[in-house]
Amino acid sequence: MADRILRFAEDQTMVYSTREAFNSLYTNIQFCGDDVKVIMLTSCGENEGKSTIARRFAEIIAEHGQRVLLVDADMRKSTFLNQFEPVLDGKVQGLSHFLSGQTTVDEIVHHTDVNNFDIVFAGPVPPNPAVLLAGEKFYNFIMAAREIYDYIIIDSTPLGMVIDTAVVAPFTDGVIMVIEAANVSRSFAMDVKKQLEVSGCKILGTILNKVAATSDSYYYSKYYGRD
Repeated sequence: MADRILRFAEDQTMVYSTREAFNSLYTNIQFCGDDVKVIMLTSCGENEGKSTIARRFAEIIAEHGQRVLLVDADMRKSTFLNQFEPVLDGKVQGLSHFLSGQTTVDEIVHHTDVNNFDIVFAGPVPPNPAVLLAGEKFYNFIMAAREIYDYIIIDSTPLGMVIDTAVVAPFTDGVIMVIEAANVSRSFAMDVKKQLEVSGCKILGTILNKVAATSDSYYYSKYYGRD
């Protein structure tokens, strides 16, 4: 029984710490200026937690009373549809449907069960994702969304694998790199950073994800210099 209570206490501590980390991210973004509204998340490779962070970040923004739109621009390997399936009603039209001229904007923006939080799903994988994202239609969509939402979070592809993110970058106000701790080399991360710089996109910062540390060694070390 004591072990179970201890594990529960540890789990609750990590939940609190994780929430505080996202609140800190929200605060830091606000200090970037009120002209930073369209924010793209990318990573070096697959499975670094980019999409999970994009969703949780959007939820935190909504909880602060800001209207937020999450755009799944990772049309090659989308993960969001299954996550939101319980709150969806009927057939889901996505970004690839809209960019290829098969549907309208109104049909691709879906409400979630979180107030102020809407989402655009990626849709089926098209044969030419980068071409669709580079087109005027996607640019106009983002510009129109600026007038409606306080923040637009774009979950893009891993830039270390495909070029889609570099195509989308000029349409944004800044990008955040998600890097998996102990799994991405410094040289790989620097290569991706250089690609972003070439695209002319402002790099807002990085998120180090999947850090193998306890709440004590990680969250307090930055204040007290223990690690």
